[in-house]
Amino acid sequence: PNNQVVMTPTGIPGSNHSGQQFADEASKKREIRLMKNREAARHCRVKKKRIFKSAWRNAFRYWRAKIRSLLTNLRPLKEFYTQHKKDYPDHNILKNSSD
Repeated sequence: PNNQVVMTPTGIPGSNHSGQQFADEASKKREIRLMKNREAARHCRVKKKRIFKSAWRNAFRYWRAKIRSLLTNLRPLKEFYTQHKKDYPDHNILKNSSD
């Protein structure tokens, strides 16, 4: 049987695996762990990128709507000013108040 307990040269009971076999198993386990870690890191980067893009799109949409709203509200004020500017030639809203 392969899993017999045998005495090692130091007198400590052990299995019949050699040190090289243990090293190979440890190396395989390490490679598997590293592979899983790389895959998890890749998944994390993809998720972070997706979240960032979504947040950027939402911010862009918010500010675009805000700018449109401000322009929409500014248009009637501009029209009002241009229509009434000739009625008050001495009044200039762009004029500095300290002048």
